[in-house]
Amino acid sequence: MSGAPETYNLFTAPAQRGPAEHLEILLERPGLRLERIVSFGHATPQEDWFDQPDDEWVMLASGQARLFIEGEAEERALGPGDCLFLPAHCRHRVTWTDENEPAIWLALHISF
Repeated sequence: MSGAPETYNLFTAPAQRGPAEHLEILLERPGLRLERIVSFGHATPQEDWFDQPDDEWVMLASGQARLFIEGEAEERALGPGDCLFLPAHCRHRVTWTDENEPAIWLALHISF
């Protein structure tokens, strides 16, 4: 063993806001990748879509956000604890996150 596991706090936001979301990989194993994403007013551009080759389970741990899934009539408003499963190639985009409070996401990508 190379050392003791590191302790971190999921809710600690990055010290500085940037032009892009802050993304860090928390855990990666064959077929699995767990990411923490921090958004401060970030949204997917209107003409862009996430169209991922793998399944994804996502949870908004804190903050507020709106997510639009292609084919649905309305955006989904998300708050702390809201989660959903997005199968591979489920086209979606984040349409809004609060610019005053960080939206902290957990995203589990699954590729078995």
